Order: sequence, then structure tokens, then C-alpha cells
Amino acid sequence: MAISKPKKTSASSATPTPTTTTTATPVANSKPGARVGVVQWQMRHFISLNDFLNYVEAYVRTLAGYKCDLVVFPEFFSAPLTGLTPALTPILSMRDLALLTPKIIAAISRMAVAHKVNILAGSLPHFENKAIHNVAYFCHRNGRVDSQYKLHPTPAEKRDWGIVGGNSLTAYDTDFGRIGMLVCYDVEFPELARLLAEQNIQLLLVPFWTDNKNGYLRIRLCAQARAIENECYVVIAGSTGSTPVMENVELQYAQSAIFSPSDIGFPHDAIINEATPNVECTLVADLDFTKLQQLKQTGSVRNSNDRRRDLFGVQWLGKK
Repeated sequence: MAISKPKKTSASSATPTPTTTTTATPVANSKPGARVGVVQWQMRHFISLNDFLNYVEAYVRTLAGYKCDLVVFPEFFSAPLTGLTPALTPILSMRDLALLTPKIIAAISRMAVAHKVNILAGSLPHFENKAIHNVAYFCHRNGRVDSQYKLHPTPAEKRDWGIVGGNSLTAYDTDFGRIGMLVCYDVEFPELARLLAEQNIQLLLVPFWTDNKNGYLRIRLCAQARAIENECYVVIAGSTGSTPVMENVELQYAQSAIFSPSDIGFPHDAIINEATPNVECTLVADLDFTKLQQLKQTGSVRNSNDRRRDLFGVQWLGKK
């Protein structure tokens, strides 16, 4: 998709404090669904933070022009900015990248308000209490910012970057419906999506980063399973290209997609839309939430209604 010339974006101002334990104030839905735009992001060299933000805003402006309610970016899509500082150890590079996150989120939040579109700012490193977390940020078009910490850093994230997992899981109300966020590896733990489904989410957002097809297929197949098990839509957004300036993010493999439950009324393969593998592009799809409610009531199978809650269940043991 051609991207129009970006306008300059200021990167100043501080980001709102991430929220992970407080349920957001509900927002009345204006329609029974959402138009979702997904960015399959190309990792490339950026000469400055503003250069990066200009590319981000070009996508936001284009998808807002298609009347999207939501724009979704991938996990760690700010990683090329490590090239702005001298070569460091992987942990120090990630720490320096985390120091840019407040400016990035403040700028993207302003984009959400200016272009009247909600934005999942993928996930970004967040420096807190001398620890680095991997955090997904949801920038509402009314200016509010919500977040979800990645609960399960991969072995490589812990080893190479010192990433620490979060401790809470929250479903959020938006102006188009109720969402949950799971960052990459977290979608491979079905209990998390089930807990969000018990909070009545209609859409699960999964920003991811994978470097090979094996890793990608783990995300894809688990995401498809989560859509079927929990009778919700699932969006996965990944990146392409390479970032040789940062260890452990050198290569990318992605085929971003939007999945549905598998039943009458949904696509025969339960895929609403999907990108060409490893090509910079966008996806746009209309999601009808009324079909999810119909599925629960009249579907060929009805996972939510038929679950044997008298025999088993999933319980959150952490702090609320």
C-alpha cells in the first residue's frame, strides 16, 4: 500500500503512567463492531526519533483515512532506534531504547486524538524500578492510554535483554467494544485468553515479533485456537525486514492476520484477512460483533455455554 508523505510529529511530552491492574471506565459502544487496520511493519534504519514517528504517523493517517476504528502495530517495532546510539551490550541497548518510550507513547497518543483513531502502539520496552518490561500500549482516540505488560518474556528476552514479566491481566472497554491484549509469547498460554474471555472480550490483540517460520507458526496457530476456543476475533501484527544493529532482533518473519471463530457465518477457513508473508503492507477488515453473540446462542458448537464449569475452570491467583 502506498503511504503518503508524512508530516512532522513532535516527540516531546511525557507518557501517562501505564495501567495494568485497574479496569478502565466503560465507554458506550457506538456500533456493533469495528473496522481494524493492521500494520505489517518494515524494520528499517531511522535517522532520528522524529523520522521514526513520521513513518508511524503515515500509517496512522492512511488507515484513519480508511475510517478504521483501530490501528495495530507489532511488538518492539521501535527496535531500529537502537541504531541511534553507539553499539552497546544488548541489555544496555534495550535500556536506552526504553528511555525513548515515554516520548513515543506521548506522540502516538496525540496521533490517536488528531486522527480520531484508536492505536495499539505494538509493544515497547518500559523502564520501571530498575527493570525493563515489555508493554503493549493502547492509545484511545479520546486521549486515554491503557497498557498490558507481557507476562511471559521468552528465554531469549530474559537472557539477552533482562526483560522482566508483568503480574496482571486486564480487559479494557473502548469506544467500539471490549478488548484484551497479549504480547507475542503470552498467546501460547491458553489460560490467559480464557481469563480475558471470562471478562467478555470481543477482540484479542496480539502484537508479535518472530525471527523464523517456526516461531511465527507457534503464534499463528495458538492465536487461531484462541479465537475458536473463546469465540472472539484475534488480530496478530508482526514485522518484516532486519535490524542488524540490535542483537536478538536481527531478522523478522511475519504474516499478520485477523482470525475469527470457525462456524457458519464466518469465513470457511476462519481467516478474515491475512498479509503476504514478509512484505510491508496493511490489512483492513470489518469485524461484526453481533455474530459473536449469535455464535454463543446458535452456533454448531457453543464453547462458552457448554463448558463444564462444574468440573474445571481457570483462576487468576495474582493481585487484582
